[in-house]
Amino acid sequence: MNFDNLSFPVKAVHGDKIRAYRKRDITRFIDFSANLNPFPPVFEWNPDISLANSYPDDTYQELKECAARVFNRNSDEICVGNGSVEIIRTFCYSFLSPGDRVYIEPHTFGEYSLSSRLAGGIPTSDPLRYSLRFLCNPNNPTGDLLPRDQILSLLSDVEKKDAMLFLDEAFIDLADPTQSVVDVKRENLFVIRSLTKSFAVPGLRIGFGFGDPDIIEKVEVTRPPWTVNSFAENFALHALRNYHRLSQARSSLNSEKEWLYRQFGLIGIDYSESAANFILLNFHSSAAEIVEKLIKYGILVRDCRSFGLPEQIRVAVRSRDENKLLVEALSQCLP
Repeated sequence: MNFDNLSFPVKAVHGDKIRAYRKRDITRFIDFSANLNPFPPVFEWNPDISLANSYPDDTYQELKECAARVFNRNSDEICVGNGSVEIIRTFCYSFLSPGDRVYIEPHTFGEYSLSSRLAGGIPTSDPLRYSLRFLCNPNNPTGDLLPRDQILSLLSDVEKKDAMLFLDEAFIDLADPTQSVVDVKRENLFVIRSLTKSFAVPGLRIGFGFGDPDIIEKVEVTRPPWTVNSFAENFALHALRNYHRLSQARSSLNSEKEWLYRQFGLIGIDYSESAANFILLNFHSSAAEIVEKLIKYGILVRDCRSFGLPEQIRVAVRSRDENKLLVEALSQCLP
């Protein structure tokens, strides 16, 4: 078979290049490309090394029961995954058939389109005909947050089409969790959450999916066994017990965002106000040169060309000292 002649998708682009840059240069880089909580709850976590001596419990029952208490769901309405991306991929393999149309509005997370295509689906921007709709709330990379009542209205429209709404709430913990619909129990709704951003643990892949028990069963059958390792599961249990403490981080992030807005205005950078822990900056011309200039100052940002936004960059909201370095570097890099 000649694989060169096959039409196969390319990998989605992510902002996870910090290790590569640190290897190529002795410069101390600050990673504004990854949207991690700079103020995660601090708690004691000393995992027992003996966890590595046996397989995880592939039902993850204890973890699901803990998540059920936090998110007001039943344990049979929850699935787990090696980060939210695995759940996206597994869901598509579980529910899409070749030729199914998948509605994805432009400028959002690239994994929705890629996962749909890998499962035989056809991504479309036509809101009238589809079997599955993906929605990111708040949206990556714009930071736009739809209120809960609007999400429920959209869900009603999806139900009339006998379709499914896949709602990604990976950033809502650091935005406004009162707008979440994770507690809503409807057959046509599937919601995912992640600990990666909220607890700043991208190296521990932990994601949750919430939906009707029949949906959860299919996703769990499709998911390869033991994908959440014992150390990640153990951390997740500790994190969920400290979930209520994320409110402190939201308050600090909002203060830092307001400070950044003022600084961007002072140096003449066009920005979009964001509900999330990142901000989209618009340079009204190719942003590629700005991205490269910032690297020389040890600042990594998210080039948004892969989102279809070649004139924008996305920057994470970090601590005040780090945010000052970002503003200083940007002021030096502007034309």
